[in-house]
Amino acid sequence: MVTDPTMARIGQGVELHHHRGQREAARDLFEQIWDDIGGEQGDPLHVCVLAHSMADVQDDMHQELMWDLRALAAADLVTDERVGQAGVTLSVAGLYPSLHLNVSECYRKLGDLGRAREHLRQARAQIGALGDDEYGQLIRGGLDRLAEQLDEAT
Repeated sequence: MVTDPTMARIGQGVELHHHRGQREAARDLFEQIWDDIGGEQGDPLHVCVLAHSMADVQDDMHQELMWDLRALAAADLVTDERVGQAGVTLSVAGLYPSLHLNVSECYRKLGDLGRAREHLRQARAQIGALGDDEYGQLIRGGLDRLAEQLDEAT
């Protein structure tokens, strides 16, 4: 159970976007939270999760990539201890496959297939951190689809 109030607010934004289709409302909430945490100077866990979520509500692929790269950079500063304090069940290592998947997808859409393949490789190298649960299967499926798209683009 998530016990961190900022993580709960980010969850509300994810709910707005993914379950209610309110993309703009989610983006507005994420922008408010971003300001509240002090942007990139905030708690690395908050920065990582918020930037990862903010990327999903961008209309411009370059903006989406910028947010995904912020999330990836912040993940390097997060500890398992901090994740546990926030009540998040995923380990830090478990964050990377999804982060690299999203960065890879952005690069593919922008036509930078070399960088897309590099992030796909990194995601696959770290996929063992995920279990064989619904989330792990979701990420594995995304990596498989992305690999097929990149093979077709060769």
